Amino acid sequence: MGISDLDPDAHGRRPWNAGSMVGAKRPLKPRDVWAIRFYLDEHRRLRDRALFDLAIDSKLRGCDIVRMKIGDIAVGGAIRNRATVMQQKTKRPVQFELMTEARQTLLAWLNRRGGSMADFIFPSRVNYMGHLSTRQYARLVDEWVGAVGLNVHEYGTHSLRRTKASLIYKATGNLRAIQILLGHSNIENTVRYLGVDIDDAITLAERTEI
Repeated sequence: MGISDLDPDAHGRRPWNAGSMVGAKRPLKPRDVWAIRFYLDEHRRLRDRALFDLAIDSKLRGCDIVRMKIGDIAVGGAIRNRATVMQQKTKRPVQFELMTEARQTLLAWLNRRGGSMADFIFPSRVNYMGHLSTRQYARLVDEWVGAVGLNVHEYGTHSLRRTKASLIYKATGNLRAIQILLGHSNIENTVRYLGVDIDDAITLAERTEI
């Protein structure tokens, strides 16, 4: 049981998150993306490279990525240019693109992995019929970012979800497009997710002269 805020000792206790970084995880920069790709290729981590590229392009939450099945992205021995999945959190479908890098690494991984259209893209090491766990996915992301010299406390699985969305927003300023790509039901969620503030709004306004 907890204690009351009015108890004499209440404010003498160490907060549960003392010393930890809280708040939104930072998106990766393009140079970070390529550094991680180089690291994974150098160490011949075919599965991890496919997982990383899929996470960047899909902009999905970790719980949705690990549950994706081969049939979600593959057809006729090729990787789709676009795919659609049902989000576990919102129960809403979201469509995403798969660029050349992702299609190549995913195809190489699936050729190595084998399996049917009903199988998970990334199987569990414990139960081959199951999927990679979100906990293991988070551990992998920590390993990747740490390997290229980034602070593991500043990045996480949501960093991969935010990376491409942040780059698109900076290039276009189109919040509605980002809302659709992230599968948010409310644009206010997108604003908070991207960390849009008054400086961002003014910067966009300064690009337009009348």
